[in-house]
Amino acid sequence: MISWNVNYLAVFVTAIISMAIGMFWYSQKALGTQWIELSKIKIDKKKMEGMGQKMFIAFIAALITSFVLANFIKFTEAANLVSGAQTGLLIWFGFIAPVQLGIVLWESKPIKLFLINTGCSLVNLAIIGAILAVWM
Repeated sequence: MISWNVNYLAVFVTAIISMAIGMFWYSQKALGTQWIELSKIKIDKKKMEGMGQKMFIAFIAALITSFVLANFIKFTEAANLVSGAQTGLLIWFGFIAPVQLGIVLWESKPIKLFLINTGCSLVNLAIIGAILAVWM
């Protein structure tokens, strides 16, 4: 059952942290250059248009993820860093990794692209799960 009784400040802050993790992960200092090459994305001015709107939508998605993870944290009664991270890892293992495997199986994308994308989700869910567990 969905609980609306979660720590909304924790959800908001972990959504910001989630965005920061993604920004770093896909930056040129981390894996951004490889991701662009493997994705075969052409970066031009046209792609950069509407970036503010895209970031806003991504933040809403991060809020939803944090809210749902907060509910899983409550459901599993995770109350420390380890159990919170484990909850995030379990969600990644059961829902994120299998779904994202489709880019390799059906879209013929390289396994490295799968590892970059799912790796970000893995780190993200583990970190925000740990934070939510101790903050809630």
